[in-house]
Amino acid sequence: MTIDLVVARYQEDLAWLRRVPRAIRIHVYDKSGDPAPRAVALPNIGREAHTYLHHFTAQYDALADLTICAQGKPFDHAPDLHKRLRALAEGSETVEDFRWFGFLIDADDATGARLFQSWSKNPERRPLDMTGFWRAVFGGEPVPDTFIFFGGAQFAVRREIVRAQPRAFYKRALDVASTFPDAAHCFERTWDRVFGASGIPEPLRGVELPIHLKPIRRLMPSGAQRAVRVGTAPPPPR
Repeated sequence: MTIDLVVARYQEDLAWLRRVPRAIRIHVYDKSGDPAPRAVALPNIGREAHTYLHHFTAQYDALADLTICAQGKPFDHAPDLHKRLRALAEGSETVEDFRWFGFLIDADDATGARLFQSWSKNPERRPLDMTGFWRAVFGGEPVPDTFIFFGGAQFAVRREIVRAQPRAFYKRALDVASTFPDAAHCFERTWDRVFGASGIPEPLRGVELPIHLKPIRRLMPSGAQRAVRVGTAPPPPR
């Protein structure tokens, strides 16, 4: 099986790539204006969503069996990424269609009221136009009321799942990533839907949100500082 790692870099230190298994081909797309060696320079627009969609559009006919998309500093959201990459390269783990990488599952509504409007990097408390975004990307499909996702916009997807949509779909999505306000945050909430997949593992569907799949001391109550394994709900407050 061929595996590609797509890295959306701005100015991050890429020393972590030295620990990526050699069996994984690395594609670095750089928006810093001072590209890393052997990186592909892109304009600084659209954040990581623009980078990923550029790759899916440009490489549509030459995609690997599995494409992994990660940010230039991936470990804040996916601290176990190296472990996951090794397991995929060795074949001890597989991805059937689509898989998020991350440890926090949460939900937002069509205006971003739950998460985006209260985000520390959104001091204006502007809303997120998920309805306009959804219509721009998906056309006439009904707009969901709620978007459940892994935070961080990092994932793996199989080639046949990507190609279930024509290249023209990704070109349209790339244009949305380039021009639509806060498009990257909208894509972060919908990458599984972009690929027509369900990104939440079945045992975790219907579990009260947010779900923490690792210890987070500042968020979890005393006595509950333990990892939560996939398939179980986080321990309730005492």
